[in-house]
Amino acid sequence: MVSEHVHATGGDTSLLALKILVAGGFGVGKTTLVGAVSEIKPLRTEELLSEVGRSVDDTDGVDRKVTTTVAMDFGRITIRSGLSLYLFGTPGQDRFWFLWDELSQGALGAVVLADTRRLEDCFPAVDYFEHRHIPFVVAVNCFPGARTYSAPEVARALDLDQGTPVVLCDARDRASGKEVLIRLVEYAGRVHTARLLDSVS
Repeated sequence: MVSEHVHATGGDTSLLALKILVAGGFGVGKTTLVGAVSEIKPLRTEELLSEVGRSVDDTDGVDRKVTTTVAMDFGRITIRSGLSLYLFGTPGQDRFWFLWDELSQGALGAVVLADTRRLEDCFPAVDYFEHRHIPFVVAVNCFPGARTYSAPEVARALDLDQGTPVVLCDARDRASGKEVLIRLVEYAGRVHTARLLDSVS
């Protein structure tokens, strides 16, 4: 979590800034989600897919994808007055996972984007956050033409810990993405509060 004071014209304004990760498999919509909700021009580190990359990146189901994130995406959104979220989109391919430990330092929580056509692609992200006890929500990006599953069905398929939220969303839509982030902040806040109470009891 990041807390800072922003010096604005007319005096100091106390601003709480929370770090959020956006993770998931290759081509699931992480860059799209960050770009859709960010109130600043998002930082992107996308490169064109090469023929060499195509031999190691599974593009089944995302045949039209021509770029890939090679470091991270970054954006910012103000949830309410005095509360902003800094969004860090992680690269989805195995060969970039060494970046995850650095990006996860100080994070309040994470959004794991899922595509029901390639649900197994989000297993590594789910495992990563579960093993490190980082609160996360699973956001099912509802692609046009994909079969629709309910949140409980997705939770069972992913064998999520009880209470882990699953929400349906459209990563292209700002309001939908903002709702996902609000759900994460609320959930992560409850988890961190419970842990704090346990530590002092």
